[in-house]
Amino acid sequence: MVSWHRLNGQAWWMVICLASFLVMGHAAFAANTKKSAPDLGPTMRFVVVRSSAPGCEPTCPEWISAEGSIEAGTPALFKRTLKGLGGRKLPVVVDSPGGNVEAALALGWLLRKNKLDIAVGKTRFTGCQPDAKDCKENDGKGARYFGNAYAGGAICNSACPLMFAGGIKRVVGQWAFLGVHQITTTYIRTKLQYRTTYRVVRGKKKILSKKIVARKNAGSYKTYEMSKSVEKRLAAYLNEMGVGQAVLETMKNTPASTIQQLTPYDMLQAKLVTSLDAVDLLTAPTLCNTDPVAANCREIPAPASVVVAYAKPAPAASVEPETGQRADVGDMRFVLVRGRSFLCDPNCPEWISAEGMISARTPERLRQLLDTIGDRRLPVVINSPGGDVLGALAAGRLIRERKLDVAVARTDFIGCEPDKADCTAEDGVYVGLTIDASGACGAACPIMLAGGARRLVGPRAQLTVHPMGLEQRIKTFGPGLLVAMRSVPASRHRQLEPEMMLKVGLTTGLGSADELTGPTICKSQPVPENCRIVSTSEVQAEAPVKL
Repeated sequence: MVSWHRLNGQAWWMVICLASFLVMGHAAFAANTKKSAPDLGPTMRFVVVRSSAPGCEPTCPEWISAEGSIEAGTPALFKRTLKGLGGRKLPVVVDSPGGNVEAALALGWLLRKNKLDIAVGKTRFTGCQPDAKDCKENDGKGARYFGNAYAGGAICNSACPLMFAGGIKRVVGQWAFLGVHQITTTYIRTKLQYRTTYRVVRGKKKILSKKIVARKNAGSYKTYEMSKSVEKRLAAYLNEMGVGQAVLETMKNTPASTIQQLTPYDMLQAKLVTSLDAVDLLTAPTLCNTDPVAANCREIPAPASVVVAYAKPAPAASVEPETGQRADVGDMRFVLVRGRSFLCDPNCPEWISAEGMISARTPERLRQLLDTIGDRRLPVVINSPGGDVLGALAAGRLIRERKLDVAVARTDFIGCEPDKADCTAEDGVYVGLTIDASGACGAACPIMLAGGARRLVGPRAQLTVHPMGLEQRIKTFGPGLLVAMRSVPASRHRQLEPEMMLKVGLTTGLGSADELTGPTICKSQPVPENCRIVSTSEVQAEAPVKL
C-alpha cells in the first residue's frame, strides 16, 4: 500500500513492505546425537520425602527426591520446591539421565547458593506415590510422601553431573552410576517474515514499526565440538564449584553416542565427590540420633493415640554401650611378638598382638603389658569382632597417650600358641608373623584403631562400623569414625573400603600391617623403634623345630 500526501508544503511517503530473512540461533546445549531429541523420559519432578525406616519416628530425616530429565523449566520447579521449605536445608537425592545443560548449570548454582548436599540415588516410596492423584494414605502422618533412599541402579549422566557439582557434600556410592560425554550444540535455522512500516521524508527512510508476521523452520544442524566460549564457561563453573578440570576433559574426549562412567576413585581424585560414601550418608535414620541432630531431621509429635508407643524408653543399646560377648571368642589378650625370617635376623620387628573381644578389663590388661616394656613404642596389631564400647574408648585413649601405631591383621604364631597350656614364651616374647587377609576389626574395635598415631587397614583386612551411641566421646578421636558410623542405618553393619577409611581420616595410609611388622622394615633408615637385635646364638637356640 502506498499513500501520498502533501503536508505543509513537504512531500512524504508511507510504505508498508514485507521482507523475509533467514536467521540462525543456537538452542541450549543438549546431550543427544539423533536428528530429533531423544526421549529422556519424564521431566524431573521434585518431591520432599520423609524416611519410612522402622523405629525412626518421631524424629526422621527428610530429603528432596529429584528424578527425571532436566529441561529448561526444571530450575523454576526447583525454586518453587525450595521456597516451600521455608529455609530448611534438605539434601537432594537425584536420579537423572541428563538433559538441558543450561538448566543443569542453573540447578547447580541453586544448590550451591542454598548450601545443599546431593547424592545420586533413587527413592522407593511407601504409601502415596508422586504421580498418584487424590491419595489419602498418608493423611494425618505429618508428611505427604514417605520412602527409603537407595543407590542401586541410580544414574546421573550427561548434563546431570553439572547439576551434581553444585552440592556441598557430594556422594555417589559404588552401586550408583555417574557418567559424562560430549555436549551437543544444536543450531536452528528459522525463516522470519517481517512487515515494516516506514516513511520517506526528503529521500530518507524512517522506520515506524517492524513486526514478525510469519515464522518457518528452515532446518537445523548439530555439532559436537565444544566452542572456546562454552569450554571457558564450563571450566569456570567447575572451578567455582571446586571440581577438577579432569571432569571437563573426560566430557570432551567421550563421544556423544556413548557414556563414560567415572569410577569412585576418579571422582574422588577430581573432587567431584567429597567422599566415597553413598546416599545413606545423607538419608540414614541414625542421622537423627546424633547430638546435634542433622539439619534435615524433623520431629513430628505422635498423635495422642500412640503417644505411649513413642514414650517407651529407648533400647538399652542406646543408653548402655555394646557389651555383647561372642561365645566363640574370648576376652582380648595382649602378647609381645617377634617376627622370624631370614630376611631380618638378627634385627627383626616386634609388636603387640591384640586379639579377642574387647571388655571392661581390656584397658587395664593393655596398661599392664605396656608397663613391662618401659619406653619402647611397639605397634599394636589388632584382630577383634568388637565388644565393650567404654572399654574400647579407654584402650583407644591409652594408645593415643603412648603414641602407638595400630594395624588390623591376624598374628600367626610359630611353634607356640599363647593360649596353649604348655606354651612358654622365651623372655615373654612369642614368635610369629602378621597376616592381614583374615584380620578383622568390627563394632567397637574401630574405636581402638582410631586412637593410633599411624592407623593401617590393608586391602585384604576388614573393618566394619555401625551406630552405637556415645557420639561425643567417640568424637574425641576425630570426626572420621563418627562420620562413618553415622552413615550406617540402625541395626546394620557396613564394611568400609580402604579409600573410604583414608578419606574420612580413620586410617593414615593405604598400607597394611606389613609397614609395621614386615621383615624388611628393620633394614630401612632410620631403623624403626620396634626393631630389636637378638644375637645369632639366641636365634638358633630359639628356632622352632618346625614352621
